[in-house]
Amino acid sequence: MRHSRFTTYQTVLDMMLWTLCPGKSFVFAACLATLVVAPAPAQRPAPPLYMPRAVKHAFRFGTRSPDGRPGPKYWQNRARYSITVTALPPDRTVRGSEQITYANDSPDTLGSLVIKLFANIHKPGAPRDAGANDAYLTSGVHIDAFSVNNRATPWKDGPAPTTWQRVALTTALSPHDSVHLSFEWHYDVSRESNREGMIDSTTFFLAYFYPRVAVYDDYNGWDTMDFTDQQEFYSDFNDYDVTVRVPANYVVWGTGTLLNPGNNLQPTHLQRLQASFTTDETIRVATKEELAARTVTTQHAVNAWHFTAVNIPDVAFGISDHYDWDATSVVVDDATGRRASAQAAYNDTSADYHHVAQYARHSLDWLSHHWPGVPYPYEKTTVFQGFAGMEYPMMANDESYADTVFSRFVAEHEIAHTYFPFYMGINESRYAFMDEGWATAFEYLIGTADLGKERATAFFQQFRVRRWIEDPSVLEDLPIITPADGLKGLPYGNNAYGKAALGYLALKDMLGDDLFRKSLHTFMDRWHGKHPIPWDFFHTVNDVTARNLDWFWNSWYFANSYIDLAISGAKKSSTGYDVVLENIGGMPAPVGLRVTYKDGGSEVLHQTSGIWAANAVTATVHIATTRPVRSIELDGGIWMDADASNNTWTSK
Repeated sequence: MRHSRFTTYQTVLDMMLWTLCPGKSFVFAACLATLVVAPAPAQRPAPPLYMPRAVKHAFRFGTRSPDGRPGPKYWQNRARYSITVTALPPDRTVRGSEQITYANDSPDTLGSLVIKLFANIHKPGAPRDAGANDAYLTSGVHIDAFSVNNRATPWKDGPAPTTWQRVALTTALSPHDSVHLSFEWHYDVSRESNREGMIDSTTFFLAYFYPRVAVYDDYNGWDTMDFTDQQEFYSDFNDYDVTVRVPANYVVWGTGTLLNPGNNLQPTHLQRLQASFTTDETIRVATKEELAARTVTTQHAVNAWHFTAVNIPDVAFGISDHYDWDATSVVVDDATGRRASAQAAYNDTSADYHHVAQYARHSLDWLSHHWPGVPYPYEKTTVFQGFAGMEYPMMANDESYADTVFSRFVAEHEIAHTYFPFYMGINESRYAFMDEGWATAFEYLIGTADLGKERATAFFQQFRVRRWIEDPSVLEDLPIITPADGLKGLPYGNNAYGKAALGYLALKDMLGDDLFRKSLHTFMDRWHGKHPIPWDFFHTVNDVTARNLDWFWNSWYFANSYIDLAISGAKKSSTGYDVVLENIGGMPAPVGLRVTYKDGGSEVLHQTSGIWAANAVTATVHIATTRPVRSIELDGGIWMDADASNNTWTSK
């Protein structure tokens, strides 16, 4: 069986081991009373950030700006999709038709288009990062009809199984012109579900189910990266009009506004759904018993559920004839009073899912009001019980867990992805740290609010950091900027999730909440609905803070670094102690100095990454005190140290 991103690290029970030992303290206090705050050290000269040649070209051409803003010549392409898809479980064959109007806003004349066919990942011989058994394999996507500008065009499958295909145009697509494409296709839902597929014989999750035009951008051209079932996705911002046709007594949950609820729901259940849009309480919209009694949906042979969404990178849908349906809502924008709906669809036997609508509601509330502190940009989110631990616009496909704390954690992480990659248009297949890293950082921050800093820190250490810190292999030290499509397994996971999140959280720690928030919000304001790359973020923060932080970016994201700090000595002075720290691993991590006095007292003095601004190798921290010190020990909290054997100094 294929595993979700959460269960590949270790079993859920192992991941939750920290809950069994709440007495252990992993937190350091910010006891600044005895810390002498010296003037900020002068920043050391830093080499310019490495840029691939194609990225340099984008800056020279003016599509991107050195101050982090979109350049005066920035452009991006987009499309309108009109899709009708029919799923009639237990028949696994899904049939669809679509019309695509693709607009070329680039300065280039396009002689061909690249079409993504993600469901071809299931074809025997398709490139993938893991093996596949018979339940996972299908015959892939079959294009039954294809036309360009209303002219029927033969579709020829490529010579080898792949998840993309280039299509030549008989008439090249000029700048600022558009082309109309038409597809009819079918494919079989995989019996073994991961990100998409068959959950059970009458429950399907439909994702990446339609042919789409790949991204053509200003720094990479056509995205011809194969989907290998590890790296994720990169999509343009499009408008969608989608009709999902299913038998009576099936409910459809999905991305976008349901335009015709009254055509598909009987009055009692329509009223319940509408009532959920204005309450903080969970309303049971429908139960499996009501579905079995045929009282939930209208009783046409086939019901057509019609959804629309604008300026969004993708759509996904879940269907079932026996899932419970819960719904609630929350105010996400205090200025306007706008509410967003939080829904859950699940097997009634999954005890944790009876709480998931409220977990989703809590996530929307917290993310909107705290970090990132941007009102949730969509009208709803639905958490659908599946096997993936995977995000989609307005949807999450999450497993069920025995531990409700972990269930909430997974829901929070996936909903945090609303902002990165969807709101921000991240190329997560190449720069995964720009979406997974941010979702993981928000995950830690909301976890701290949920559980308290001690438990959240212990969990983050166990689940996000320890595997990286304790693995000395060469691949684990590859820079975070390493293209994600070049990595597999734990090196990919650590670079995308834990390491990147630690860098973002170290930046927050160093800048302080106000300046960090200003930097993050400026980046989001400049680039939401567009396609930012790492340099746009780095340059924006430099611009907003009026600091050249390239020393920080180079050490955290571009260098073969890891976290390994040491105390190389401490010297008594007339005003206290001068403690010399050594940065062996190269990452400018924050650290706490746990000072134990000979009178039995102790305190922790927190140091931000700023102590490494002037010197990448050593830093001196002065402890102003008249009390004799017995020992000093480094405590990094979530910034765990690779070698703790040199983290303690004891007075003679």
